[in-house]
Amino acid sequence: MQPLETIIGDYNPFLNKIFDNLEKDGINVANYELDHLCYRVAEQTRYEELKQVLLQYGTLLTEAQVGGRAVSTFHLNEPLRFGEREIPCIELPAPKESSYYSEGYEHVEFVIDLDFPSFIKQYPQVDFDTKSMNNKINPDVKIDYSGYSVKFHHHSLKEVIERWG
Repeated sequence: MQPLETIIGDYNPFLNKIFDNLEKDGINVANYELDHLCYRVAEQTRYEELKQVLLQYGTLLTEAQVGGRAVSTFHLNEPLRFGEREIPCIELPAPKESSYYSEGYEHVEFVIDLDFPSFIKQYPQVDFDTKSMNNKINPDVKIDYSGYSVKFHHHSLKEVIERWG
């Protein structure tokens, strides 16, 4: 079987941009789990195709309706590797009818061990998006960069799925 990167592209340049921007913003994520990457597609047919391909590389944890479209999460048989990090999951959202997304990596999520106000207070120079901070399931705070984002939450996506379905 060919490496997953040959199907969805090399994730290293994307992660290098993420880590470069986090470093510029002074955010230390060394002790935080990077639990998944999100890979977006532009068309529903590509979503269905890629969902079938990803089943060869891992286990479908869930396909749930989120924000009016299906989102599939896969636990990979072999985690993606980035330096010393292992990234166990890939999230694959179907496209929203009202929005266009080009295909590619869209966000990463880190699991943090601080409450959100304490985490945000450590980085007053950063403009966090806090609109999802009070979500009942899987709240997060986010940093938007040009064309991608970084989210911080309290539980891994796998744990959220196991706990709340």
